[in-house]
Amino acid sequence: CEILSSLPLQMSLYFNVYFFPFWWLITVAILYLKYQDLSDYYKFILVTIMILVSLTELIRLYLGYVGNLLEKVPELAGFWLLTLLPQLPIILFLLFNEGLKIHSLERAVHIIFATFLSFQVVAAFFALKRMVNTLATRFRLTEFHRLEEQRPAPGDCSLAPGSSS
Repeated sequence: CEILSSLPLQMSLYFNVYFFPFWWLITVAILYLKYQDLSDYYKFILVTIMILVSLTELIRLYLGYVGNLLEKVPELAGFWLLTLLPQLPIILFLLFNEGLKIHSLERAVHIIFATFLSFQVVAAFFALKRMVNTLATRFRLTEFHRLEEQRPAPGDCSLAPGSSS
C-alpha cells in the first residue's frame, strides 16, 4: 500500500496551526487600536470577517488534517474548497484594501497567512489529484478481480448451453 498523504501539505498545516493564534491575536489587537478611526461599514466588515475567519479556520484545519493523514478524499476536498473560496479572498481583502488603514505589522502577518493559504491550495490540489487517481485505480482493480472470480473456468463445459447433465 502506497502512502498517499502529502508531507509538504502536512508540514504546512502543522505550522499553520501554530501561526493562526498568533495571527488572530495580532489582528484583533490592531483592530482594537484602529477601531475608532474606521468608518461604520468597515467596523462591521472587520468584525464579521474576524468571526468568519475564526470559525472557518478551525473547520478548515481539522478537515485538512483528517483528509491528508487518513487519506479521505471528501475531507481533503472540503479543506481545499474552504481554503480557496472563503479564506484566501478574505485574507487578500485584508491585505490589499487600503480603506482598512493597514499597519505594517498587520500587513506582515497577512502576507504570511496568505502565503500559507496559497501554498496549501496548490499542495492540496496535487494531493487530491493523486489520491483520486490511486483510489480510482484500486476500485477498477477490485472490480476486475471480482469479475475474474465470477467468470467460469476455461475447461468447464457443464455450464455451456446445450450440454445435458
